[in-house]
Amino acid sequence: MGHSRWNLLPPVPHGHALTSCGFSRLITQLLYNRGFSGPDQADTFLSKDSRLAGDPALLPDMHQAVSRIYRALLSGEKVAVYGDFDADGITSTALMVEGLAMLGCHAIPYIPHRLTEGHGVKTAALEALSRQGISLVITVDCGITAVPEIKKARKLGLDVIVTDHHTPLVDLPPAFAVVDPRLPDSRYPFAELAGVGVVYKLLQALFQGMGREKCLDVLTDLVALGTVADMMPLLGENRYLVSQGLKLMNSSPRLGLVEMALQFRRNGAEIDTEAISWMIAPRLNAAGRLDHAMGSYRLLTTNSPEEARELATWLEQKNAERQGLTSKYQTKAREQVTSRGLTPLLFVTSIDFPSGICGLVAGRLVEEFYRPAAVLKTGEQFCGGSCRSIPEFNIIRALGQCRSLFTHFGGHAQAAGFSMLTRNLPFLESALQQIAADELAGVDLRPRLDIDTEVRLGELGGDTYPTLQKLAPFGQGNPVPVFVSRAVKVLDVRQMGNGEHLRLKLKQGEVVWDAVAFNLGGCLGEIVHPLDIVFSLEKDSWSGDGRLRLNVLDFAPVG
Repeated sequence: MGHSRWNLLPPVPHGHALTSCGFSRLITQLLYNRGFSGPDQADTFLSKDSRLAGDPALLPDMHQAVSRIYRALLSGEKVAVYGDFDADGITSTALMVEGLAMLGCHAIPYIPHRLTEGHGVKTAALEALSRQGISLVITVDCGITAVPEIKKARKLGLDVIVTDHHTPLVDLPPAFAVVDPRLPDSRYPFAELAGVGVVYKLLQALFQGMGREKCLDVLTDLVALGTVADMMPLLGENRYLVSQGLKLMNSSPRLGLVEMALQFRRNGAEIDTEAISWMIAPRLNAAGRLDHAMGSYRLLTTNSPEEARELATWLEQKNAERQGLTSKYQTKAREQVTSRGLTPLLFVTSIDFPSGICGLVAGRLVEEFYRPAAVLKTGEQFCGGSCRSIPEFNIIRALGQCRSLFTHFGGHAQAAGFSMLTRNLPFLESALQQIAADELAGVDLRPRLDIDTEVRLGELGGDTYPTLQKLAPFGQGNPVPVFVSRAVKVLDVRQMGNGEHLRLKLKQGEVVWDAVAFNLGGCLGEIVHPLDIVFSLEKDSWSGDGRLRLNVLDFAPVG
């Protein structure tokens, strides 16, 4: 029995349309596993070109938004861009400000402080912007639930254009325009854009109207950063936007990204979705978690080598601090969970938790116990929490059933947050536990490993790796291909990384492969001969020569 549920996906049916496309057996199987039914779909997926892009005019209120911005440009109005403090919000803010600057508008960026203001559009901030003479506020990656705040903005004489990608409530904010692909009446063909993707579509509509659409190519790096960091599915239009952004990042990287890469020792290594997810996004997010996200914004937008270096160093320090705090409070949260016993939903509260790392701690709990988790910083009158979940449990839908208890909530199916009166805490815990108990009844609460196909290690040489890269960029919705090999001999195994990981030498037939098994160091005593292994194929970015190796995700005794 493995540590996860192994789910070997079914083979391509005989005579399926994909089998006549001329692809290799492996690529055909991988395309079939990703839901493609015929050659046209497969071709646009593999080409990653503009055929995947939608017409921005199909987004709700796009005409109203474009007209209002044109008016602001022509009359020289003062414009503010109101963002959020996560990587999607930061890149969305940078993208809108830089896009407007290319049209001659010097918009003021505003990102709230997580610790003193909290998430979302705040009336006090709108009042402050109004006093500065701002007449148009464009929200990015936020605003869809800010009904009372935008009502107040209208009384202040502020026009607000909302651009967001979060799920709307029943009542929409009374904004001048609301651009969100998730609105019920949206005709846009792709609802999974990140906040930064929605901003890009608005700019695209603006630039198209002036015949300058190609000018936007220099900003696609920001779209790629925000889309991958926000864990949006890398399918459809996101696949095209991220592919374009990665090309730009690697051919003409921003000063801030160059300096950041030097900090985490990837100088010379190509930036891919994995580097964004594990290296860049955590650092961009660290500023907002512990200080002010404007530091990350400035890093992405600076043209000064000295400032880029200073900010990258500062961000590295913040990230190290964030890692230490996460580890410390993960231990405290784990103690609380184990002392209470495992429940369908893990509910952890403490007055000590820094609000900026609650989501990270919740994520760690989900990884360890494979249950949805809510981690809350409590106060005498108010408290705030972050939730992370598993694919089998939609956390934003569950929070929606408790909406009367919140002063604010929002998020996605697997990550959400809320604020509320502390006195309502017992009611929330009871309600969420009941919802989770009902929805997860009978569910095997172990992570599921979807396996694309069974292979022999001897099949992985030659052009296999370059062929697999045709399916990149990988991420949510388009995972790295995963394989299973049976009855593999273990020639050598040892722990590395303070015992957290394993380094192995594996043999099947006459073929020998080097392998690593991250976070499986504690399973050294379970290694027997031979093993069935589940793995992906990767380049060793630390070896210097880019050698291929197996990344073992799980293993089990043969049988």
